[in-house]
Order: sequence, then C-alpha cells, then structure tokens
Amino acid sequence: MSQFTIKDLARKLGVSPSTVSRALRGHPDISQATRQRVADAAEKYHYHPNQLAQSLQKKRSNVIGVIVPEIRHHFFSNVISGIEEVAYDNGYTIMVCQSHETLAREILNVQALVANRVAGLLIAISSETTRFDHLARVIRQNVPLVQFDRVVEELDTGKVVVNDYAAAYGAVEHLIAAGYRRIGHMAGQTGIALNRKRFDGYRDALAAHGLPLEEKFHFYGGYREEDGREGAERYLAMDELPDAILAINDPVAVGLYTRFKEAGVRIPDDVALVGFSDTPAAALIDPALTTVYQPAFEMGRTAVSLLLRQFAESADFKPETVVLETELRVRGSSAPREGLCN
Repeated sequence: MSQFTIKDLARKLGVSPSTVSRALRGHPDISQATRQRVADAAEKYHYHPNQLAQSLQKKRSNVIGVIVPEIRHHFFSNVISGIEEVAYDNGYTIMVCQSHETLAREILNVQALVANRVAGLLIAISSETTRFDHLARVIRQNVPLVQFDRVVEELDTGKVVVNDYAAAYGAVEHLIAAGYRRIGHMAGQTGIALNRKRFDGYRDALAAHGLPLEEKFHFYGGYREEDGREGAERYLAMDELPDAILAINDPVAVGLYTRFKEAGVRIPDDVALVGFSDTPAAALIDPALTTVYQPAFEMGRTAVSLLLRQFAESADFKPETVVLETELRVRGSSAPREGLCN
C-alpha cells in the first residue's frame, strides 16, 4: 500500500495541501476548529509527515545526530538519556552512532549524519581522535556542533565537560589523606584533553604534598575493562606494587580489581583503587569502588540545550564551555590503611 500523502489528506477534507500543512504545524492563521479537524483526519487515515521531504525543503531535519565512543559504557548511555529527554520535549528525535573508539568509524559516522541533513551534531570523540579535520569541516559547512565529555579544545564549538583536573587532584588528595604514598595512575590514550587534565591533577596533587611521581607506576592504556586487566598484568610483573592506583574510569578500575583479586592481591590492603564515572558496578564489587561521580544525565541535557540555543541564535551564537561539578564518592576500595594514616 502506498503511503497516505498530504495531498490525499487535503482531498479528503476538501482543503488545500498548504492549509493541512499549516494546520499540522499549529499556524496562527488557521482556526482552532480547522486544526482539530485536520488532526483528527490525520489520525484516522494514519497520516505522518514525510520527514525526508521536509528536511530537503528546510535543508535541516528534526533529527539530532549523536556520536559516542560506546553505548555499552554506562556513562554514555546516561548521557544519551539526558539528550533524548530534552530533544524530545523540543520536537526533535535523535540518531545515535558509535565510533567504537576508532577515528575511522567516527569519520564515517560524521559523514553519514551530515549527508542525512541532521539538524546538528553532538559528539564525544574517540580515543583515537588526535586529528579533527572532519569536525572542522562540519563547522565550515555551518552544521551546528556541540562537544561533550571528550572534546577537542582547539575547535570553537559549544562544549560540556567536568572539571577533570580538580576531580583527579581531589581523588589523589583523598588517597594521601588515607595514608597512601606511592600512587600510580592508569591513564587513557595520549593526546586527549580529558586524559591530560586528569594526569595533571594527579601529578600536581602529588607534588603539592611532596610525593614523587614514580614513572613506572604511571602508564597509558584504553578505557575498557580488558584494558584494566592488561594494566594489572603490568603491575603484577613489577617487583613491588604501588600503594594505590587512580584509574581513568570505572571499567578500567574494575578490570584492575578483578585481575588483582585473581592474583591474590587484597583491595585495599595491598592496593587501593579509585575510578571515574560512578557506574553501577562500582557499588556492586566488594569492597565497593571509590569513584568520581560525573553527572552524565545532566551533561546530556546541557549539551543538547546548548545545541538548541545554537539553532535559535544561528549566526549570533557565541560558543561557550559549560563545566559541571563532580563528587568523590568514597567507598571501601580506598579505606585508610592502618599504620599509614597521618
């Protein structure tokens, strides 16, 4: 069966297609009685506007493209929920793509979404994204773009982030106050602003308390649980373990935790652990994981709100960076060690 068109609906009602179109959009020139009559007929005949045709006419659709590294990461799924809530309330739907932490997939996602005339883009870059000409091209094409969480600082776009430096600094200060002195850091990939800021906070907190940064206890890796397990293997191969480890995120911290437990390393007696994100797994392991809570849902809401503002203000829009606050949630994985506390 062919799709019921706006012309078919107009013919049924004995009005022009333009009257039907304006009635469905709530145009003030169309009386309330006519608007209701058109709405009732649209429901009766299962008429749905042709979004593709509308987007070709307007050169912009009512779809917002969202690109995240991985949906399976609880943090990003929460961000998406926040985006969807605000987008839906404002008459937009979202189309979500995953880069799977690769630059090549991210570029393809960007190209596909722009080709489909999305209204705008929201993106958290992949771990491989250390060059960003594909995003610069989006800006040159006047496609509204807002970055969140993992961002390219050099691009003049709206951004929504947390204070990664302060969060890492505070996490390390907590470990020092709990009596830990030899503190390692399992970082994410090099070249990503988020990773650099967390490392800077880690380094500066150690320096502020007169503690050395022991290079052998600090190294780079990925963002998944298996990366944490691989990191644990590197630590286990050392002659001695650090007192504590600050992980780039919760999945990496859980990977460290599970491999250490398998090897008989006691948490926190032998090694304390701190993560980032406050995923559900953080509270389920025993002892529960100390972690930095990031307001993922609010990040999504804020990012799409910035994008909607860019739609409304167009050429007058001035990109800004919104910094959200974090909270260190202290649990058993970093409990004070007897005999080491101040």
